[in-house]
Amino acid sequence: MTDTTNPTSPARRALAPPVAEPTARHEIAVEINGETIEAEVESRLLLTDFLRDRVRLTGTHIGCEQGSCGACTVLLDDLPVRSCLMLAPQVDGRSIRTVEGLAAPDAALSPMQQAFCDHHGLQCGFCTPGFLMTLTSLAERETPVTLDDLDHHLDSSFCRCTGYVNIRAAARHALGLVEPQLVPEPMQGEG
Repeated sequence: MTDTTNPTSPARRALAPPVAEPTARHEIAVEINGETIEAEVESRLLLTDFLRDRVRLTGTHIGCEQGSCGACTVLLDDLPVRSCLMLAPQVDGRSIRTVEGLAAPDAALSPMQQAFCDHHGLQCGFCTPGFLMTLTSLAERETPVTLDDLDHHLDSSFCRCTGYVNIRAAARHALGLVEPQLVPEPMQGEG
């Protein structure tokens, strides 16, 4: 009879799963918030983990880890992307902006950040970096922004605290949008 409780017995070794090959490594150079970062990264390293653990930019939050909540949104070549759905090797030679890159070097807040402060567009703050990055990409595009564009961009992130009212007000202010004025319908008999 073979002893399967002994970890060195041939029968026990046969039951253990095979050891996976070591993860491949890649040399990358990426511009993050205006600074070129060179690093060796594993093939499977998520961009969120690279930004938070290797570069120490912890403003990019990890929420759902499946691309739904928007907390991990960063700008990749000026477009919003979910960093939890990207691998670090994919950003080689590209440009990333995180929430830490929004404020000016003299610490003046960006217009979107200031609008969030002025309009109380945050409570716990967990979702705020993702909203700021998504809305900044909207603010920086060259075509005019409509309220429908704003609603579409706001739909891409979850907030469990605010109810979106103040986030929407902050974004409207920063984008120079105003709510359409409701015109009361005339009462019956009025002409």
